[in-house]
Amino acid sequence: MVGLPGAGKTTRARELAAAHDALRLTPDEWMISLFDGTQPDGKRDLVEGRLIALALRALSVGTDVVLDFGLWGRDERSALRWLAVSVGASCRVVYLPVAEDVQRARIAHRQATAPHTTFPMAEADIGVWRDQFQAPDAAELRGGPTIPNPPSGWTGWQAWAVDRWPSLDLEPPGAS
Repeated sequence: MVGLPGAGKTTRARELAAAHDALRLTPDEWMISLFDGTQPDGKRDLVEGRLIALALRALSVGTDVVLDFGLWGRDERSALRWLAVSVGASCRVVYLPVAEDVQRARIAHRQATAPHTTFPMAEADIGVWRDQFQAPDAAELRGGPTIPNPPSGWTGWQAWAVDRWPSLDLEPPGAS
């Protein structure tokens, strides 16, 4: 799932998980439960790394997975596509764009009606996040076998991913 807060990712992830009998992994749900509703610095990347490792294990035994992460950067998405292929799975990028006024209204509604399901978001952060977000292009959305090379300085997507998500423990292919 690719999109900003308020885009409808979790709603769509739930629909996809139900339709495909898939495991849905949503970091916010884990973070809220594990850290008593707070978002401590540095913990999100650790939680995401463990969820990615779980997703790869599930994929390797034939279980479909929906990662409801947001995935704002192309490199994150490319690394995850590469990791999926490395365990013999395919990967589809589902992008949910959202207009800024709609995004703000959805965030305000969620914080007013279900604050226990989300983290507080400052009004000023929304614009910053929109500037940081890298929308997927047509090639990414089409998928296919071509995954771009990792950024300069990286030997491969596995090395990049382990650096990005420090708790990502990758088993060698075929290991159990």
